Amino acid sequence: MTKGYKMPKGFLWGGAVAAHQLEGGWNVDGKGVSIADVMTAGRNGVPRKVTDGVKEGEVYPNHWGNDFYHRYPEDDKLFAEMGFKCFRTSIAWTRIFPNGDETTPNEAGLKFYDDLFDDLLSHGIQPVVTLSHFEIPYHLVKAYGGFSNRKMIDFFVRFATVVFDRYKDKVKYWMTFNEINNQTAWSDPHPLLQNSGLQLGADDNWEQAMYQAAHYELVASALAVQAGHAINPDFQIGCMVAMCPIYPLTAKPADVMMAERAMQKRYWFGDVHCLGEYPKWLPKYFERKGFDMDITAADLATLKAGTVDYVGFSYYMSFVTKGRDGDQEYDFKEPDDFVENPYVEKSDWGWQIDPTGLRYAMNWMQDRWHLPQFIVENGFGAYDKKEADGSVHDDYRISYFRDHILAMEEAVALDGVDLIGYTPWGCIDLVSASTGEMAKRYGFIYVDADDNGHGSFDRSKKDSFDWFQQVIASDGEDL
Repeated sequence: MTKGYKMPKGFLWGGAVAAHQLEGGWNVDGKGVSIADVMTAGRNGVPRKVTDGVKEGEVYPNHWGNDFYHRYPEDDKLFAEMGFKCFRTSIAWTRIFPNGDETTPNEAGLKFYDDLFDDLLSHGIQPVVTLSHFEIPYHLVKAYGGFSNRKMIDFFVRFATVVFDRYKDKVKYWMTFNEINNQTAWSDPHPLLQNSGLQLGADDNWEQAMYQAAHYELVASALAVQAGHAINPDFQIGCMVAMCPIYPLTAKPADVMMAERAMQKRYWFGDVHCLGEYPKWLPKYFERKGFDMDITAADLATLKAGTVDYVGFSYYMSFVTKGRDGDQEYDFKEPDDFVENPYVEKSDWGWQIDPTGLRYAMNWMQDRWHLPQFIVENGFGAYDKKEADGSVHDDYRISYFRDHILAMEEAVALDGVDLIGYTPWGCIDLVSASTGEMAKRYGFIYVDADDNGHGSFDRSKKDSFDWFQQVIASDGEDL
């Protein structure tokens, strides 16, 4: 058995999910349609489609998820049995404001999260809540163009303020926008829709639209941070970035410079969230590209006043890039400028497996942003086989987590990184955000359901359940 490092007292071990990927109940108790509700099923190598509203005959996996909406008391007991100290989830915006632009919230939606949080707390599990996790109300996309419209700032802040006030005595840890920097892959319509509610045409400037929407989101986040602290000064409100460090392929100076620019382009969002200002290179980039940005002096003051308390982040993989001969501008474009890393293995979905990259990333963020960190996603999507006796032998998942947890612990114990907690992604099987599959399983808990929503939806423990239980019980020493 691998020996790890004991984590500090109060360290938050837990698990992570998102409302739209597991709750189901997509149209019950007054819930409106979100962008996740119009995304069809895909599979490995086959992207999900986005339909213009919910269409008969299409398969929408987020409509049922894993039926957590009706089964959460059973699941919470399993989380408590594993030893969870916290549980990261999101509040579905459309449960609270079905269309997103109402002035009066939906009481049935508010009560659902009251009941969920009360149940978690009864087991000694702290809720960790994301406000916007790829589930913007679809009405806001159609009527306002999503975050291409400045009006979205007010809609988001209203939503945030309502839930901050409602759950001010039940939730301490919050995050504003999930993986806000995924939209750096701006040529892909899915991140633009999921992050910002953008649906663009062939004649639109997709890159400028991404930067403008991200600016409005960052202003909305800063205003929400200020509102939350006014409601409860003890709130800890973080950002959430998808941390995939980008290495140079070689020590060739052009490769190193391209990797530097790639990191700047992917993580400037964190600079604004944490430091309250745009990095110096970015206005120069806007000017060189001829982007006409709506960024006001009042916006800049808001960003400075609304910095976050901690950095929440996901970590699954690292990337690699290389320079181009004769290139002086290093206009890195994701994902076109990624190259293969010859030194790491890959998952079945082509994700590069790099535990050391987690330790590197934690050091990089500590040196750059100087804030506590919270690993709110880390996990291994794989095809699981359920045996005749109901068991699932997922040694590959245990191996992945063992290596990543050890790297995390080295960053804390050896490098002095200030880490709040660790919540592996998809602690119970749920619908994949990228492909809409149930077959891409992440959980310690198996859910008997397939990609079409067929099955009993019964829960059972995988081998990794008992393994993670002992990790938590030992505070990380017994890996």
